[in-house]
Amino acid sequence: MLFVEPKVKCVYKINKQKAMYINCKTFFSYRYGTYSTEELVNAAEELGVTSMAITNINNTADCWSFYQLCKQKNIKPVLGVEVRNEDTYCYLLLARNNKGFEQINRFVSYYLINKIAFPEIPSVDENVNIIYPLPDTLRQYKANEYIGIKPEQVNKLFGKDIEAIKNHLIIQQPVTYQNKKYYYLHCLLRAIDKNIVLSKLQPEQAAGKQETFIKAAQLLSSYNTIPEIITNTYRLIDDCNVSIELHQDKNKKYFTASKEDDADLLSKLALDGLQYRYGRNKAAKERVLKELKIINELNFNAYFLITWDMLQYAKLRGFYHVGRGSGANSIVAYCLQITDVDPIELDLYFERFLNPSRTSPPDFDIDFSWADRDEIIDYMFKRYGKDHVCLLGMFSTFQFNASVRELGKVYGLPKSEIDQMAEGNFSKDKIHTKILYNAKLLQNFPNHLSIHPGGILITEEPVYAYTALEKPPKNFNVAQFDMFVAEDIGVYKFDVLSQRGLGHIKDTIQLVRQTRGVDIDIHNVESFKKDKNVAENIRNSNTVGCFYIESPAMRQLLKKLKCDDYTTLVAASSIIRPGVGQSGMMQEYIKRHHNPDKFEYLHPLMKELLQETYGVMVYQEDVIKVAHHFAGLDLEEADILRRAMSGKYRGNKEMQRIEAKFFMNCKQKEHPEHIAKEVWRQIASFAGYSFSKAHSASFAVESYQSLFLKTYYPVEFMVAVINNFGGFYNRELYFQQLKKTGVKVELPCINNSVHLTNIKDGIVYMGFIHIKNLDTKTITGILEERVTNGQFLHLQDFLSRIPLGTEQINLLIKIDAFRFTGINKKELLWHANFLSRPKELAVSKTHLFEEEPVNFTLPDLSQTAFENMLDEINIMGFTIHNVFDMIQEDMTLYPKARDISLLKGQTVTCIAYLVCTKYASTKKDNRTMYFGTWLDANGDWLDTVHFPNSASAYPFSKRGFYKFTGEVAEEFGAFSINVSWMQKIGHMS
Repeated sequence: MLFVEPKVKCVYKINKQKAMYINCKTFFSYRYGTYSTEELVNAAEELGVTSMAITNINNTADCWSFYQLCKQKNIKPVLGVEVRNEDTYCYLLLARNNKGFEQINRFVSYYLINKIAFPEIPSVDENVNIIYPLPDTLRQYKANEYIGIKPEQVNKLFGKDIEAIKNHLIIQQPVTYQNKKYYYLHCLLRAIDKNIVLSKLQPEQAAGKQETFIKAAQLLSSYNTIPEIITNTYRLIDDCNVSIELHQDKNKKYFTASKEDDADLLSKLALDGLQYRYGRNKAAKERVLKELKIINELNFNAYFLITWDMLQYAKLRGFYHVGRGSGANSIVAYCLQITDVDPIELDLYFERFLNPSRTSPPDFDIDFSWADRDEIIDYMFKRYGKDHVCLLGMFSTFQFNASVRELGKVYGLPKSEIDQMAEGNFSKDKIHTKILYNAKLLQNFPNHLSIHPGGILITEEPVYAYTALEKPPKNFNVAQFDMFVAEDIGVYKFDVLSQRGLGHIKDTIQLVRQTRGVDIDIHNVESFKKDKNVAENIRNSNTVGCFYIESPAMRQLLKKLKCDDYTTLVAASSIIRPGVGQSGMMQEYIKRHHNPDKFEYLHPLMKELLQETYGVMVYQEDVIKVAHHFAGLDLEEADILRRAMSGKYRGNKEMQRIEAKFFMNCKQKEHPEHIAKEVWRQIASFAGYSFSKAHSASFAVESYQSLFLKTYYPVEFMVAVINNFGGFYNRELYFQQLKKTGVKVELPCINNSVHLTNIKDGIVYMGFIHIKNLDTKTITGILEERVTNGQFLHLQDFLSRIPLGTEQINLLIKIDAFRFTGINKKELLWHANFLSRPKELAVSKTHLFEEEPVNFTLPDLSQTAFENMLDEINIMGFTIHNVFDMIQEDMTLYPKARDISLLKGQTVTCIAYLVCTKYASTKKDNRTMYFGTWLDANGDWLDTVHFPNSASAYPFSKRGFYKFTGEVAEEFGAFSINVSWMQKIGHMS
């Protein structure tokens, strides 16, 4: 039967004021949609939309944000996905219920994880509604299968026999962008995605020109001739009902079989640990029992036990860890050896860790060595099952400079012009104007899914109940949503992080065991805190290589504080954060630290609350105490303030609400307005930067462990730092620091070096890894041949056993790896290029009799020390010799770092080698300035300050030697030079 206008009575009354949209996208359809989730829902509300579906391309990233926003606007949310293979639209999947949403997530995950194309017909059951595009040939459709008809497609139904499928036709008006302006932005995004110029974008690669919200009457009138389509759409929308209790805990409920069993096990472990940590201590036991009660009441037993179990596995594998975060305030965590921070010793604020108003578990940030973390993550996946574990996602976003570069390519501009624009140099050219305008529009659009630095989700229900998964190169499944969505729905992350500092510690301990036969108890932190030699190293800021306290800024701060004890180091670990510095309170803290009786507290309550930190808010706990006791915010509000400061809310609405409550309460308490404003200024300056005291204390523990190793095993420690690829500084600096210990440091050697830097017979041999462009295959061949057939006798012996190309052998010769032969490098290069060599790496040759090397009579081919250093720089990027030998200056004419303290207030001219710079901007007029960190000819540190006029007139030009003039300044015992003139000099200029 051909299409005729049907005369049927609609089951649903058609409301011309209401429209339905089952195919809406946001900018989480990466490089496609242009609506934010909130803008989409707001736009729908303005149009009077009563129901709509979110269907982003191949992901469900913002489904729950969409759900929450729709509920707030009394719009019925329908959750789904638009499935595509590249530019080919396949179908929509809409969840009829929660089982359907889980099934959609499983389906999408399977194809994304396995990186295979989606099928023509999806393998889902009756819990999912499927909407196909209008096909050329109609077929039989199941009850949950539909055909989406766009307004412009209605006429295509003429001439088709639709009687059998008329109940499967529904309205499909896609919503992708807001208006014409955003359609253009959409096209730019598509060109960025395809990496083509805009003029090359094909129609099938972009959305249609009608994919916007349109008025209800206009939309529905398009289907007047087939009212069943409207009726079917109402029915479809009514059929979709997904619901969730937001902000209710959805983590794994029990570690054992029940809440009671969890509570019993946690209590046993905590009380056993209490005996280990404190012996008989009444106050400690009372706090343990108090914590256990609250932990049980808040249903956090499993959270503690899962963390404890993970660390038991780590201990079994010999992995070191540091436990930090707000959970380090917990005495139960201390007794379980999750942390090494004693909350009683440091008087840690219990309410920062747990209070009866808190709904989310405390934060445990567990650090492992970068080399061990993936094994821990793998254990968690296998321990709790891949259906219940995933890594937490996050989103890489378009930022202005990157957007300018991408748009420049889309408009076909040359790289040189794009570089100029990225540096802020725009002309009034029409193309430049468009790029500037659209780059601002793109600001903070999500660009692609990324991985949270440490978050792991472990859920009671399968993770697919909440999110689809992807598998990036890390090889672990990753949620498509971020921590904001996770916390909204009640899934709280476990933070399993990595850092190189723990690698330093682990490798140092192993090296000391190998070289000295000594076993170190690295957890004996209490004795480290009391060690006078360790204290002296902190006081002198001899901390290079030590976790968290090696940067120039931190070394300066340690000097200014004259820090030589644990408590001061804990404070320094938080003071160094930008929050305290930006509030202007860092200088105030240092001043009060040295003059504790010569300042006035801002308010009497501040003395009561912040006496330990001289009236300065240093930790998150301080903010909570001040907000609660000074401003009268309840603990829940104070915790919201803390979370807002830590960047754990999107946007700043929560901060604005709490700010209003803060000032209203201060007014009611009759606090002077100027004091209330100053207190709030200090609080607000912490935003995104503050540490909890327990977090700082955990950092300080690891710093002490590093300091102990550096103090008593400096060679092994610095080798471990180098083998973990450093920390704040580059390899060159760490090798120079290694040489300052007095140990002999040798360049890579064919007979003594291995892959990494090693210690052999009291000599340090650089690892082959430091030779740029030396193949891993070459290194492996050398090491295996040496093990099998012994050391190499001479160059000819080496070449007969290790077949290498000219480039590889030349690298080894130029880095002087054959110096054991006693022949200089130029002669060896001549020999190497005349000796016959096998073409391929094969089974090593062995000889019944030792072959005599071929000798040549050569002219004098001498090699200078300067040439050797140049070779090292070209091959490794740095020299291990005294770099000052490369400049022709009489260094005795210039003051050294050790002289600077005697020249305060005087103008000096120095020559120094640049280590690093730090950018800053002035508070008053936001002008650029720099701090410079240098080495003098003795390898000692020099610090410089480059105020805006000097920074502008005499800019840095990469590393190398500089001559500079400036006045010596002193602040709290730390000296620096305020540079007024500077010039790059020497070979590296």
